[in-house]
Amino acid sequence: MQPHARVLVADDDAQLLSTVADALALLGADVTRAASGAELIDALASAGPFDLVITDVSMPWMSGLRAMHNARAAGLGTAIIVMTALQDKTLARQVRALGRNATLLRKPFALSDLESAATKLLPRDS
Repeated sequence: MQPHARVLVADDDAQLLSTVADALALLGADVTRAASGAELIDALASAGPFDLVITDVSMPWMSGLRAMHNARAAGLGTAIIVMTALQDKTLARQVRALGRNATLLRKPFALSDLESAATKLLPRDS
């Protein structure tokens, strides 16, 4: 993972949020946390720009997927990892609609899978 990458992690499951954020911080990322769709939107507006957003689908107020579709409509081109435990087959299509720099990560996943996805999506240092 790119050192000092600015990453926003959003999940309403406090334990998973902490696990993902702590793992990314150990890899050298500067991590901002959000525990709801509202906090995700607020962080995008007030603490951005971010190199990568990692968000859960199901969260209070607004789903992470809906929040990121709205961010795309507003012109935000940040790389995105969408996490979910849902087995909805339409999710893959909805994530693909976010663009080439978005990927779906099904829960449960290994932290090495998260690191691999983040490394592929983050811009390379020149």
